[in-house]
Amino acid sequence: MKKSNKAVPDPDLRAEYDFSTMAGGVRGKYLERYRAGVNLVLLEPEVAEAFPTDEAVNEALRTAMRASKASRRQHVLPNKQMQPTRPAQATKPRR
Repeated sequence: MKKSNKAVPDPDLRAEYDFSTMAGGVRGKYLERYRAGVNLVLLEPEVAEAFPTDEAVNEALRTAMRASKASRRQHVLPNKQMQPTRPAQATKPRR
């Protein structure tokens, strides 16, 4: 018995939709472009109730970013080299 070289056609597809005869098809051709333009985040239900629109979420995140930048600036050490101190001189008590 020989195996048939032709695949069993899908009954939902019409005969003119035979993709095996089409040349040049590349799987995932636009995937990188799609991922670069799409940034989706799934919110938990209780968070979604607090932020009804995407603008509300964006504004809250911007506020959090500004607050974290402000708190980071306060703890930055000065960029100055430490200078040696002079030894303390003995002082005579005044009368």
